[in-house]
Amino acid sequence: MIRACLSTVLLRFLLMPLPILKKGSIGFNACPDMVEPKRLVQLCQRAKKAGFEAIWVSDHFHPWFHTGATEYNTWVWMGAAMQQVDLPFGTAVTAPLFRYHPAITAQAFATMEALFGHRVILGIGTGEAMNEVPLGYSWPKYAERRDRLIESVKIMKALWKGGFVDFDGEYYKLKAANIYMKSDVPIVMSALGPKMARIVGEYGDGIITSAKTPQYINEVIFPNVAAGAKKSGRTLDDLLKVVEIDVAYDEDYDRAVKTLRKWAATLINEMFTTDISDPREIEERGKSISDKELAEVFPIATDENEFIKRIEQYFKCGFDHTYVQINTFDDEKAFNLFEKKVLPYFRK
Repeated sequence: MIRACLSTVLLRFLLMPLPILKKGSIGFNACPDMVEPKRLVQLCQRAKKAGFEAIWVSDHFHPWFHTGATEYNTWVWMGAAMQQVDLPFGTAVTAPLFRYHPAITAQAFATMEALFGHRVILGIGTGEAMNEVPLGYSWPKYAERRDRLIESVKIMKALWKGGFVDFDGEYYKLKAANIYMKSDVPIVMSALGPKMARIVGEYGDGIITSAKTPQYINEVIFPNVAAGAKKSGRTLDDLLKVVEIDVAYDEDYDRAVKTLRKWAATLINEMFTTDISDPREIEERGKSISDKELAEVFPIATDENEFIKRIEQYFKCGFDHTYVQINTFDDEKAFNLFEKKVLPYFRK
């Protein structure tokens, strides 16, 4: 059990201020799977110049593909990038379950907040096997990963309150643990279905999700987040609502579709439910996905109109913040499009 009254701890953090992400703001998704670390910092600098208002970064050990892939430690990279790019940064998402103990995660993000102020966001989720199995961990069923995530949130928020903490959970133990830094880093939790949405509403400071249909968001995700929030004495409006939009961009439609090939395996359910973790196997399995199937799932943009349409529909759903992953063969052309045509549309 936690020595301090857990309900008091949770109440303080559930009511804490969120980072400075203006309602209607648009962020940029930085992906270590695809770009070397110094180049990714440069892309984030360019994103700020274009008018993006936040940076979100994936947190993997292995990438989603092998050919031409890169990968590195997201936390180390964030520490360097935040010195050069003065925007809020969030993980999308970290899994504080196995390779990252929740207490170490709490210490790392409290450190980042101490260095960079209140512009650090911890996005968390239940993760994928490719990030844990290579380090010798078994890959449990979803129910265990979900319960581990709940315990992780409780641990991190208790440690951020300050003082020595004991915790005797089913999966994690703390014995007089003290990280010697108080913190109020907001935790946005990933949810793609109704059960996890309820958990997010109860335990998180916000939700981060992918671009499902507006109908699914409004009839399934948000009502369940609201139900969970009610259990913690809040409403849906009290939570930060963030959505990721992945789009392929090129002036040539067929060429735009080709930019998505590296993400083909993300359309295979086994990648999330089994212990497949070798990027070479992941990439090979992705070859079973056709370009047509990719184009049916990922929006294809050949000009600004598709970007504007997608972003606008999610703001209309009630999201506070959207961020975009731009799959393209020409980063500068994509940034120019956002700088001159997409972002100004939302600043009218």
